[in-house]
Amino acid sequence: MLHEPAAPVAEDFSVGYKTRLGVWMFIPYLLFYAGFVALNLASPESMELIVLLGMNLATVYGFALIVVALILALIYDGLCRAREATDKAISVANGAAAEAAAQTTTTEEGDNN
Repeated sequence: MLHEPAAPVAEDFSVGYKTRLGVWMFIPYLLFYAGFVALNLASPESMELIVLLGMNLATVYGFALIVVALILALIYDGLCRAREATDKAISVANGAAAEAAAQTTTTEEGDNN
């Protein structure tokens, strides 16, 4: 049985952008998570403090970590899709310009003969 990608894989002109964006978005999340870990290490009893709707700090902070990760993922996806569309349009325009230049060169060479 042959297993191939569901969609054709083309060159991704946005790889560098996606990598930088992912790293820069991960850094604040890492600091947020490090705060959770540091709070647990420094003052584990503070995680028992009721802070919101009868839930303790550990639960609220844990849910916040999950929600922030989802929000960051949606932002990342939106920014990457926009960049991919822009890069694809530029690539298509550059390809059309190169093709037109090649046609012009071929036509000029034919006229010279």
